[in-house]
Amino acid sequence: MSTEDLITRVDLIRHGEPVGGRRYRGQLDDPLSEKGWQQMRDAVSDHCPWDTIISSPLSRCAEFATEISERYQRILKLEPNFKEIGFGDWEGKTAVEIQTETPGALEAFWRDPITERPPGAEPLVEFQQRIESAWNNLLAEHKGQNILVVCHAGVIRMSMQYILGMPLENVFRINVANASITRMQIDHASAKNYPQLIFHHGQL
Repeated sequence: MSTEDLITRVDLIRHGEPVGGRRYRGQLDDPLSEKGWQQMRDAVSDHCPWDTIISSPLSRCAEFATEISERYQRILKLEPNFKEIGFGDWEGKTAVEIQTETPGALEAFWRDPITERPPGAEPLVEFQQRIESAWNNLLAEHKGQNILVVCHAGVIRMSMQYILGMPLENVFRINVANASITRMQIDHASAKNYPQLIFHHGQL
């Protein structure tokens, strides 16, 4: 195996703006707005350095991933474990709506997302386990490849937690803009599959 085969590079791109604008969307399946499509196309432009494309099955990710896979004839895999975290009763609501309905709940969640999650929301520890499982599958199936993962802000935050070993309660301190790209690299030459964050909020 060559030195190059011992490196797996993963670019994670957050979906563009969905129809309905900014809100706690979670697992609601809103499609991209026209602006969102433009954000994604601008972010990728004419680049396609990837061997395989993996996407959340939610339409705001999967539709763009399908466009790229068909345009450049790349294999596309929909991965349910790369779906956004479920926000329970907050899904579809704006921050202003949440603050009006339950004053203090949003601030409590940001301070302690493990125990102060929204009613009916996916527990953060279960989300962490889901993303770790997705990463383990990715690295097992695509070792030595360049991969594009089209996904969500929460998925990118939790992926960074996985790669960097961050305290779980701090993941929501990471800002992830629409159509931003985060690159990670796994060095398999190391006995422990040494992971690195190459850049965040970067460009191709």
